[in-house]
Amino acid sequence: MAPIRTASPVVKESITVRELLKGPVNLEAVTGEIGLDNLITDKNLHRPQLALAGFTELFTYYRVQLFGNTEFFYLLKSLHEDARRSAFRTICAFNVPCIVCANGHVLPPDLIAIAHEHNVAILTTPFDTSKTIYAIGEFLDDQFSQQVTVHGSFVDVYGVGMLFVGKSGIGKSEITLDLIERGHRLVADDIVVLSKKRESILMGTGTTLVRHFMEIRGLGVIDIRQMFGVRSIRFQKRLEIIVELEVFEQNREYTRTGLDESLTPIMAVDIPTVNLPIFPGKNVTVISETIALNYLLKTYGYNASQELSERLDEEIIKRSKHIGSYEQRHVTYFQGDDE
Repeated sequence: MAPIRTASPVVKESITVRELLKGPVNLEAVTGEIGLDNLITDKNLHRPQLALAGFTELFTYYRVQLFGNTEFFYLLKSLHEDARRSAFRTICAFNVPCIVCANGHVLPPDLIAIAHEHNVAILTTPFDTSKTIYAIGEFLDDQFSQQVTVHGSFVDVYGVGMLFVGKSGIGKSEITLDLIERGHRLVADDIVVLSKKRESILMGTGTTLVRHFMEIRGLGVIDIRQMFGVRSIRFQKRLEIIVELEVFEQNREYTRTGLDESLTPIMAVDIPTVNLPIFPGKNVTVISETIALNYLLKTYGYNASQELSERLDEEIIKRSKHIGSYEQRHVTYFQGDDE
């Protein structure tokens, strides 16, 4: 399967400490406005244990520095005041973007003063060290994730993130509108922004400008949220299947069994893809719902194509052993229409 046309993936070069502070992680700035405009350029965190002890050759100072129980015990319990200030000054002299103190720890005033001198933001969180690493790591991973934009319509159909693609004017928005009218939820129309989470997940959303507006040819622009209510939209959804709409060609062969799964690579993530030929009178909306339900069945371990293939193999073996056998009807004896 050829890749879908997308813009080249982009990645943020940096975010500010202020953006981290305003993110979903429970953080408080101890140093006020000091250092909030410092730039974070890496999604990973660093625990500066060796750097505090004086070994700075491998010190990744450009990362968010995390102080947990170990760092606090070493600074405040193991070192005298002069040595403590010297060790902390060594860290700050590298112009680290910020220091996050886990477990609700607060640095003493003399160390806060050193942070002020070097314009280093000191943040604190009540979360324990492990939870802090996870929460900030998730946020930074999202902020520095690869992103691409795709031309299509993205809908949540029975909980399955379904992206409709195809040439302009083929009917993506109209199909999406019909699905919304049947109770499914719009994520984005026309421009879909996909972000890579971890190594195998693509999350999709709309743009700040368009949000849940939709253009219907011959009608104009409509606001899905205002027209159908909040039940008809969602802000984000995982991309799980692509439906590529194509104009039906009489002489072309299309998948009949579904045994061979087609995949589309987007940012090195393979997404199951259905090539759906369309022509006047074809009920694409119902077929789209069926695609979603079939995907759910496969997710829960049932593959109709595989099931029928196994039955055919069993039938072939049976007929080879019993020459002259023929296909039996499902009901062996009609007793009346009482079902």
